[in-house]
Amino acid sequence: MKLSTKGRYGVRLMLDLALHREEVPITLKEISKRQGISEKYLWHLITPLKTAGLIQSIRGSKGGYALAKSLSEISLKQIVNVLEGSLSLVECVEKPSLCTRSNACVARDVWKDVADKISTTLESITLKDIVESHRIKSGGSFTYHI
Repeated sequence: MKLSTKGRYGVRLMLDLALHREEVPITLKEISKRQGISEKYLWHLITPLKTAGLIQSIRGSKGGYALAKSLSEISLKQIVNVLEGSLSLVECVEKPSLCTRSNACVARDVWKDVADKISTTLESITLKDIVESHRIKSGGSFTYHI
């Protein structure tokens, strides 16, 4: 499995909102400048994250975006699922009916186990964890890499 730009940039967007949560609302222009991601690309990420209830928009001339939940309530799994979809490495894991061999397939069992472990790991990591790791690694500065 390879995480696409959408997933990687989505995590960076959410981390940026988390690190600058006291500066709410945060504009896409500010995030774009800090992250080196085009505003146009960020627009593609905002809509699904907002629809999923992870981000809220603040309207008005000084509007922007903010996290819709606390840092400890947003997991990497939620972000990745919204932007990437399924975490399964092969289709038959989620849709066994696609393959007549699914019930007896040992390889499917292995892929399901891998997907379950990825899912469990991503579910266990929250934005709060990432912010804390960032602060430790950066000494408190806002420069970071994902």
